[in-house]
Amino acid sequence: MKRLYSYKRLYFISFLVLAMGCLLAFSAVAAPQVGPAGMAFYEKPSTIPATPGTLIRYRTSTSVPPGGPSCNSWTVMYSSQDALGNPNVVTGTVLVPTAFYSWLIPRPIISYAVGTHGLVQSWAPSIQLANGTEYESSNINAALNRGYAVLITDNPGYTSGDVPSYMVGKAQGKAVLDIVTAALQIPKIALKSTAKVGIWGYSQGGQSAAWAGQLQPTYASGIKLAGVAAGGVPAELFAVGEYLDGNNGSSFLLETCIGLNSQYPAEILLYDRVNASGLDAIDRGLSMGVFEALFAFMNTPLSNFTKYGETSEQIFSIPEIAEVVNAQELGKTKINVPVFLYHGTGDEFIPLEQALNLKEKYCSLGVNTSYMVYPGEHITTQFQAASQVLDWLKDRFAGKIAASTCRTSDPRPVSTANPVDGDFLFSLDGWTLNGTIKLKTLMTKVTLPEGSTFSAETNMTNNTITGDMSIPEFSYYIYAFGLMPLQVKLKIVPAGPMTGTASLDNNGILHINGNVKADIYLKKVGELGVGIPFSLKTKTPVDFPIVFDGPVSSLGDGSLQFTGTTTFPDMVENGIIINALFTSLMSGPGQEFTFTVTPPAPIKW
Repeated sequence: MKRLYSYKRLYFISFLVLAMGCLLAFSAVAAPQVGPAGMAFYEKPSTIPATPGTLIRYRTSTSVPPGGPSCNSWTVMYSSQDALGNPNVVTGTVLVPTAFYSWLIPRPIISYAVGTHGLVQSWAPSIQLANGTEYESSNINAALNRGYAVLITDNPGYTSGDVPSYMVGKAQGKAVLDIVTAALQIPKIALKSTAKVGIWGYSQGGQSAAWAGQLQPTYASGIKLAGVAAGGVPAELFAVGEYLDGNNGSSFLLETCIGLNSQYPAEILLYDRVNASGLDAIDRGLSMGVFEALFAFMNTPLSNFTKYGETSEQIFSIPEIAEVVNAQELGKTKINVPVFLYHGTGDEFIPLEQALNLKEKYCSLGVNTSYMVYPGEHITTQFQAASQVLDWLKDRFAGKIAASTCRTSDPRPVSTANPVDGDFLFSLDGWTLNGTIKLKTLMTKVTLPEGSTFSAETNMTNNTITGDMSIPEFSYYIYAFGLMPLQVKLKIVPAGPMTGTASLDNNGILHINGNVKADIYLKKVGELGVGIPFSLKTKTPVDFPIVFDGPVSSLGDGSLQFTGTTTFPDMVENGIIINALFTSLMSGPGQEFTFTVTPPAPIKW
């Protein structure tokens, strides 16, 4: 009995030692560490945890976009996998609003997949957010203002010292999923593993989001995925590459070649297939942010960089390269949650037709898919869609059944894009114009009527803008000298086209400096106490300065606003007394105006 007792005791002690050893070993690998300040945070660890989604290190940050709500914020490093299943490390940002959300349900989580940022490390989203210069801040803030936690991956390679695997769908999709798992490991974070998760991305981020949706059931089944919103999706790289080559978006094709080679060097053999100009282009591409690269490589065909002048069509037809490109195609695997797809009919970078094909592929697989088309181009649509995306995700978080548009009988949308093989043109065609004019002397604010529109043609290559306003005749009341309110009709008629300059700088800041000149007409409608009719106009046109300096997101998010002051000339054409009266009431400097321009509404398809 004593020997048996000794054996049991020895066995128990051995078990405890083994268990403690395993626990200590697990803790040594799995316990996340507080990371260092500065760029040292991004240094790759000597060993990478084998389990995807393991939080390696974290630190608190001040990465909430300007104008966003109060949030707890962290920069994180976590383990993930590349497209071939090899472990890698990825960094990102975790933002959790401090405002109370709900006693009843966990705060929902949005894994936000960014669009193209260029390939240089300084443009990684976590660095851009920390600097307050992230060009997608408008969308991130829109989600934060709904009370959702927002997680933003930097994507593979951007901050680890490797070359970014740009447009490698599986690697990007895994990074989008793994940041959710990693964020839940931040000590004392106010997020729950039972929280519903939405995935949202546009352009490159649309590809990432759709891939994440396809991968989730087998790769990250523990995530409570509720819906996937993907816009401007490059679903078929063959079609996208052909559309970009030698055109306005040539930089994206160059970056795609670099990114695919990063993941598949034996198949792409990039450095063996380029000439001296190609080697220089690769080095330059790796040192640029998205907007700098856009203009640096605009309208440059891939054949300028290939060893024997091969075109993109010839390069993509090489069997091993074709296999890699084909592997990025979306729509071959079912997504098990509702999907919201959207695209701009004027998209000058990602062709509309291949995006419509993606909807049909998902519908044929039985995916609950809804689709919306927007009247703008690529950048406009990215930010205009935010409110519809977030409304749609709100319903998914609430458990509502999504309405599919798979069986629509509406006509197939067609592209309205400007020509993409010359100057970079950006069109505002009949955009909604809301505004007010504050008359200084009368201290009256005149609101522009419904149906007012603003149109402009912007040439981003030569930095010019032309356009006009259309404002229907409308009535308003003025009060003066203690008399009865006088109802007058006012008409603002352009006195020539808008002219000026427009540019987009390397930091994604839009600069507009133009002028719209308009004649203002007045005529009597109501009573003045004396029955004298009148009809007046300004002696010379009013000059409205159209000036804006702000983020490119303003084109779609409703913040494209022109404010300023102008001078109203004397009123003429109705005799000395009436002219003098209304000149004293309405003319002179210091007339304030605010014009806000927003894109037309989208439609379902």
